[in-house]
Amino acid sequence: MAEPHELTALEQAAALRRRELSAHELVEHTLSRIDALDATLGAFVTLTPDRALEAAREADRRLAAGSGDDLPPLLGVPTAIKDLAMTAGVRTTFGSPVYANFVPDVDDDAARLLREAGAISVGKTSTPEFGLPPYTEPAGRPPAVTPWDTTRLAGGSSGGAGAAVAGGLVAFAHGTDGGGSIRIPAAACGLVGLKTTRGLVSRGPLGGDPLGMSVSGPLARTVADAAAMLDVLAVAVPGEAYPAAPLPAGETYAGHVERAAPGRLRIGRYRTPPVPGAEVDPACIAGYERTSELLAGLGHDVVEFDPGISPEFLPAFETLWAVLAHAHPVPAEAEPLLAPLTRWWRDRGSAISAPEYLAATQAALGVTRTVVGAQADADTGVDVVLTPALAQLPRPVGWFTAGGDPAEDFERQKRFTPFTATYNITGQPALSLPVGWGRDATAPNGPELPVAVQLVGRPGADALLLELAAQLEAAAQWCDRRPPTW
Repeated sequence: MAEPHELTALEQAAALRRRELSAHELVEHTLSRIDALDATLGAFVTLTPDRALEAAREADRRLAAGSGDDLPPLLGVPTAIKDLAMTAGVRTTFGSPVYANFVPDVDDDAARLLREAGAISVGKTSTPEFGLPPYTEPAGRPPAVTPWDTTRLAGGSSGGAGAAVAGGLVAFAHGTDGGGSIRIPAAACGLVGLKTTRGLVSRGPLGGDPLGMSVSGPLARTVADAAAMLDVLAVAVPGEAYPAAPLPAGETYAGHVERAAPGRLRIGRYRTPPVPGAEVDPACIAGYERTSELLAGLGHDVVEFDPGISPEFLPAFETLWAVLAHAHPVPAEAEPLLAPLTRWWRDRGSAISAPEYLAATQAALGVTRTVVGAQADADTGVDVVLTPALAQLPRPVGWFTAGGDPAEDFERQKRFTPFTATYNITGQPALSLPVGWGRDATAPNGPELPVAVQLVGRPGADALLLELAAQLEAAAQWCDRRPPTW
């Protein structure tokens, strides 16, 4: 058998059921990998080895006593929870020194559902303060870096999760996405990252945000592992503000991926960023063009597409994001502990009046109607939208914060990731998929870095996206390549 970290999450689960590997051995191996590599990768902010080993011993008892049909699907498989998600009895910092010692007494539903499915969390993955920027350089912590070039950032805000999975520390990990925060690290780290349909995965018990822009979802090395995690997370929870329709009885996301036969689809593509001034790196364009050719070769109709993104999108998103910077209470005396970018966002949010916030929510609903309507139009609509995942390849450590001006930091953020936030406004499922490698135009002699595309489905079409992604994964054959840190 291959080394445990070489196995996918589903392969680990199968090996555990066949008793070729014990959960205790697997967790010990995972903790050993973290001990050896995490100082370089910056993936974890908190480790829970004692809890994980105890859970592994209990998993081994259940595996020895039970049969396959009555065991949880991910029993004994190591994973990790993003540090924006509360975990009962485990320190949850939200990436901020303000919450350095906060230990909640309740789990977010995503953490609870993964535990009930038998997955064993080995700790909390690093995130920037309150998940606000698309990079992960939390104060007092090493930056989360992509294992493909450790001088470059893993993205954010699920950057620690991306580094952990791409570095072979865990096979898959939980993330959240409010403006691209699953898809961005997936693209930077060469992973599959799914922003789920709004309401498909509960953000309870406290919720994410009033418009449901932020969702939970998987980061994984394979489409099949992402689907396996989604099968566990996509459980209806009473009281969700935006409940999404479940799969029909008897269907699973894993089953859709295994079939990988989405039929002939009409796929609309665009590469012009909806953010003024953003330019797309030639390597990102090359990956987008190569994917278009692959899709056409698979029998799909690939057409140029106008996504219908109005100029109202960006100011509405910025207003909503500024207000959401206040989602985590901060006592007045702790304000000086906040990062400059966080203070800048919170100052902007404090200056927004209730009528201005209401106008932004109304504009967001208008953007949603237009964008979803364009994709669903009976005459010109498409089943799936294709874009570059990012406009630039992973950025160097310190690139966003160079100069110390939060406003310039945010301008760089917008130029880096202009394609993602639209679909947090609209609530559509969107998936980042690695399709190859390329070199940064600003560093042509540097190492090859992951290149990814974004696939966007109609609301509720998560299964179709995963099925198409599995088809592309088989055609592109990118899964077996490993980063230098492996």
